[in-house]
Amino acid sequence: MADILLIHGAAHGAWCWRAVVPLLQGMGHHARAIDLPGHGEDQTSIRNVTLQAYARAIVDACDGPTVLVGHSMGGYAITAAAAVDPSIVSRLIYLCAYVPQQGVTLSQMRKQAPRQPLLQAVMMSGDGQSFTIDPQKAQALFYHDCPADDVSFALARLCPQAVEPSQVTVDLTPELRALPRRYIRCLDDRTIPPEYQITMTEDWPVEHVQDMTCSHSPFFADPQGLAGAIARAMED
Repeated sequence: MADILLIHGAAHGAWCWRAVVPLLQGMGHHARAIDLPGHGEDQTSIRNVTLQAYARAIVDACDGPTVLVGHSMGGYAITAAAAVDPSIVSRLIYLCAYVPQQGVTLSQMRKQAPRQPLLQAVMMSGDGQSFTIDPQKAQALFYHDCPADDVSFALARLCPQAVEPSQVTVDLTPELRALPRRYIRCLDDRTIPPEYQITMTEDWPVEHVQDMTCSHSPFFADPQGLAGAIARAMED
């Protein structure tokens, strides 16, 4: 059985995994989720929220080799953690997430996509250090196929997102590149275009990629299916 750490994406928190954690635990895995700095119940101020702070929080939460699952922006966070200490990572699983490229920031990756649907909902803070998601547009972007109670639960908890983590790169060292990695694509994603998820994984072995027919939030749309996909992504 595996030790699994679930890492949320932008403006979210550990709360988004509430249905998935017990399902993975029911399979016998040691599964848990954490709030990255400045998210959920973590009170780190926006000015101190950095990609390196994300990485350190992940490394500190690991006790031995761990499967890191990163959703969306969390793809950068788990990769940054692996760059800090590859020895704590047994596998990287990207869930409709950005897979860092050498010398390319998350912001630059987003611009490489054929479409940028998230931009229409981004509301920048006055100082430019963070943004929030327009609550009137969040459901259509993130949760269009999710149960109503999950949508309400999520909309009440979305938080400001620091800009800094999307403006720095990750050094893809040989040790990091050697780590096993898998990808779970969401084919009805209205935040990260599915065609871009396909582009990011077009040179991956076909058996290392799975597809789910759901939105950007499979943890709400199909938690059972997601738990199964994560379990399969840990098979060699």
